[in-house]
Amino acid sequence: MLYNYYMKKFFVILWLLYCLILPAQAEITVVRVDGKKVFLDTSEEKTTLTKGTTFKVILSSEKLVNPKTGKDLGEVYQYSQLGTITEVQPLYAIGELKNTDGITVGKTAVLESIKPVTSQAAEEQTPKSTRPVTTYQPVEQNIISLTQADVTAAGAKNIITLSDKNEVTVFSRGDKETLRPEISFTLPEGKKAVAVSAAPLKEGLAQIFVSVYQPERGQISTLVLENKNGKLETVATLPYFVKELGCGDTKKIWGQRPFVLEDTPGNAREIVFEKGKFVASSATFNTRHNWLEGLNYYPVEKANENNLIFTSTNGKIRMQLANGKTAESKDLFGATPLRMTYKQTILKFFPSVQSYGAPGETSIVAVENGTKLGLLSETFGQYQDGKIHFLKYEKGRLQVTDTVELAGVLYDTACTDKAILTAEVLPNGTSSVVEILK
Repeated sequence: MLYNYYMKKFFVILWLLYCLILPAQAEITVVRVDGKKVFLDTSEEKTTLTKGTTFKVILSSEKLVNPKTGKDLGEVYQYSQLGTITEVQPLYAIGELKNTDGITVGKTAVLESIKPVTSQAAEEQTPKSTRPVTTYQPVEQNIISLTQADVTAAGAKNIITLSDKNEVTVFSRGDKETLRPEISFTLPEGKKAVAVSAAPLKEGLAQIFVSVYQPERGQISTLVLENKNGKLETVATLPYFVKELGCGDTKKIWGQRPFVLEDTPGNAREIVFEKGKFVASSATFNTRHNWLEGLNYYPVEKANENNLIFTSTNGKIRMQLANGKTAESKDLFGATPLRMTYKQTILKFFPSVQSYGAPGETSIVAVENGTKLGLLSETFGQYQDGKIHFLKYEKGRLQVTDTVELAGVLYDTACTDKAILTAEVLPNGTSSVVEILK
């Protein structure tokens, strides 16, 4: 009897251990349907999702009952076609299906498989770069945008940063890869920093353009700052979202009207200084309702004919060709923690896409941030180490030629005459500015 008691107890313990160890089939809720895309709430999901994970949506269910005995045999489910996760964000994921008929908000999705990421596959997809890299000693801020321009003196080539604490800082380069702060400016209360650009639109030193978002008013505008006797002062406010495109002395400042179509912006217009004012000129291009953050306008195919290069919603880099067709990368980029809420819509600002080089031999530079659950803080969510990918347009596709791997999260990039500029935000709350020679 005692033996039977302990044997029963032993098997009960084994069964409990089995239930704890056996991974449960994950269920997540559909929160939005947009064409062939479904948005899935993964905020309670314990399994680390990856791109390539497959899933099905439960369209309906009914109880299965034995008509003779009346015994409940469980649920019979009708499923959608198999879908694939194409983007993973801190609290949600985006999946794509060929057919979303019958899929509505509130239905349950069931994960079928988690796609493993092997080191061999990662090595094949990210060829290591041999480009010279300079990493400056960390500064005490989380840098969400940066650029280079002459702000303190002609030829200074200052590095200008924008932090998540709404502070603009102008640095000069010191010895042994150090950055020395020269001037700083704190944005007015109620304005949230988005992006920083800089260029000399009038004679003298460069102006700094800081795009800001006012959540209470639901407005985006841009402050224009100038160095006035060693102090940054606001000299103008523009009703545009502003971002620089180009490299070094050839870069231009572009602006676009925000929210011209619900949560999407309008076409880009070049910002110039005329008759004592900063104004939008007649020079324009169609952004296809993409924000200036995350795109470029450059003659990739041939001279004097600019191509629109932009980050698509699923993270791929796409280019509008001269024949009207679109080329795209097979790889996924564009993940960034920079997000804002506009009328209950999440606005996602992608890192800048840089372009340089002769037409036909153009290099395109894009950012990818890795993801990992529960990392760092609420600011970063799932994001971890970032990468800078260099791409070429070859055989109708944008191909990755080499990759620079960095130690922190990347929000943005800038292009100088000789290098790609970025800042890796590190887990300890500091940032290291990085220069990657072209």
